[in-house]
Amino acid sequence: MTMGISTAATATGLTIVNPGNLHDPSPNGYSTAVITPPNARVAYISGQGGQDSTGALSPDFAVQVEQAYANLRTAIEALGARPDQVAKLTIFVVDHDMSKLEVLTRNVKAMFGKSLPAQTLVPVPKLAIDPMLFEVEAIVVLE
Repeated sequence: MTMGISTAATATGLTIVNPGNLHDPSPNGYSTAVITPPNARVAYISGQGGQDSTGALSPDFAVQVEQAYANLRTAIEALGARPDQVAKLTIFVVDHDMSKLEVLTRNVKAMFGKSLPAQTLVPVPKLAIDPMLFEVEAIVVLE
């Protein structure tokens, strides 16, 4: 390993990489990079919004984020996987501003603990359904 690179292996064989000469992103709920094991099978989970089981969306951003992560967990478990097998998240936030970061960080840390996946936040003007304020998609390494 190169000097100044912090790595941590997860129980599933993913290697989390946070180079020492870059800002540590883990307090914000993500890792700089994640290396998957050789010959890993990969699954892609479509964007999960904050709809409940009836399809209803709360007008509250925090409620939508919490529900979207619950929906993501359900999709991960349907694959026979666990959150620590997620290598990458892409999140989409309508009308993003800094006030939303605490909600985002709290929810991603609650789901992933110390096995923080790589992550990209994309601010967007709107999503597929007008009242939708948040969406999360994932790349999962299957065992």
